[in-house]
Amino acid sequence: MRRVIVSNVMSLDGFVSGPNGELDWFVYPGFVKGTEFGEYARTIISSVDAILLGRLTYEEFSSYWPMAKNDDPVITERINKLPKFVFSRSLKQVAWGDWGTASLVKEAAAVAVRKMKQEPGRDMVIYGSATLVSALMKSELIDEYQLVVYPVVLGKGRPQFKDLAQRYPLSLKDVRQFKSGVVKLVYQPLKQAKP
Repeated sequence: MRRVIVSNVMSLDGFVSGPNGELDWFVYPGFVKGTEFGEYARTIISSVDAILLGRLTYEEFSSYWPMAKNDDPVITERINKLPKFVFSRSLKQVAWGDWGTASLVKEAAAVAVRKMKQEPGRDMVIYGSATLVSALMKSELIDEYQLVVYPVVLGKGRPQFKDLAQRYPLSLKDVRQFKSGVVKLVYQPLKQAKP
């Protein structure tokens, strides 16, 4: 069965961006060849065959990646060529520059992803997309959380997890500290017995 992996950068206080989507505390130079974060980013994007995105992250990514000019062609090529599934009830259509690799999913995220997990293929990754992550978390459809924590406190912003009304216990599977002070934490959900 295909797995769903969350791969997100977040601040120490749990935000994936500033209140208006600001990423100036972690920007794409992290993808530069030769950096530890660049190595991680290449590893994760090379291990999947689909990207799942919520509306806000899709809008941010689609305005950058199709025209991206950075020094890591592996990441740019994989992000642009892989199929991207955009979960939104408000968008009428989605595009990805000249690549044509984005598809709009209007179906409830949990229903669509449950079907996708049963299809043949490699793992799927979610970048950003806090609302999508939380919706799939509630339906127990996230298999792994790879959280890259930057040593910065934003004070306010878009939280990594939102609208959750219960506990979700996780098991720590791996920790890696980068020379920059960034820490990668890998968690998997603990399966709870149903009452």
